[in-house]
Amino acid sequence: MDTSRHDLTTLFEQLGLAADEASIAQFIVDHSPIPGDVLLWEASFWNESQARFLKQGIEEDSDWAEIIDHLDAWLRG
Repeated sequence: MDTSRHDLTTLFEQLGLAADEASIAQFIVDHSPIPGDVLLWEASFWNESQARFLKQGIEEDSDWAEIIDHLDAWLRG
């Protein structure tokens, strides 16, 4: 059983991004809004590995899916 945390900080760490509160807030400001017709993992600012992780997280309804959904909402402003 996976007992690791699945929050915004750990998601950013998993994506290889700076995960402190200020960096996360700046990332959201810098990359918002994602157009409504673009899926989160299709946004141009993700690298291939990041996009694959986000897509799999949603498609497989993994433990990450809920926080990925939250990130998607925040990036849509």
